[in-house]
Amino acid sequence: MSTSSNPGCLAAIMRLFGMHPSRSSFVATELPVDPEPDQHPYRLRDDFLSPAEQSFYLVLKNVVGEYLTICPKVSLADVFFVTHPNENMSAYNRINRKHVDFLVCEPKTMKPRFAIELDDSSHKRSDREERDDFVDGVFNGASFPLIRIPVRTGYNTVELSALIKQTLQDGTSGLQDQQSIRDVGVPSPGPQEQSPDSRPFCPKCGEQMVLRIARQGAQTGKRFFGCPNYPKCRAVIPFEEWMHTG
Repeated sequence: MSTSSNPGCLAAIMRLFGMHPSRSSFVATELPVDPEPDQHPYRLRDDFLSPAEQSFYLVLKNVVGEYLTICPKVSLADVFFVTHPNENMSAYNRINRKHVDFLVCEPKTMKPRFAIELDDSSHKRSDREERDDFVDGVFNGASFPLIRIPVRTGYNTVELSALIKQTLQDGTSGLQDQQSIRDVGVPSPGPQEQSPDSRPFCPKCGEQMVLRIARQGAQTGKRFFGCPNYPKCRAVIPFEEWMHTG
């Protein structure tokens, strides 16, 4: 048996010749231990906005001033909700990881007014065209304005201002307001009063509405129909209006 594999035998031989080895002479060398994995391996990105997005953002900010608030890179799932979520989980998954380049909102209420997509040369690829068609369908289905602007080295602020003004005039993002609901109309029950058991369908998302009672404000104590998707959908129909429609 090799003495190198048995430090006890080697020590006895060395003592026989008058040698006194220290205990540390036979301590096995320990291999370096790998550090524990970083539980938070996150670092701040330097490219939150691409150069093209940063350039357009400054132009857009100059055009809208303090009248509108610009939110870059907003998830579609933060802007839209899915009706009948239990049956439409795949529809939610399709928007959960997609974002719009800029969402423009009212500064006091942060109510979304329209969105902007910057289209560079990559949008000509077949896979991007398919993605863009889907996003356009999402916005159209929700009746929410989306402006597509080709990426350029410079932008005409007068044209951009006119385009935004026209979008605000033509936009349909106000459907959740009561006045807009009256303009759009609700299902007509006929000339006679409706039964209290009859409930309208939400003019925005198509869900059958819920009868509620206002707990505060000027309408305290009054009955109204509200969307079951509240607060994602704030559409309301006054109870008396529904009962006497037609």
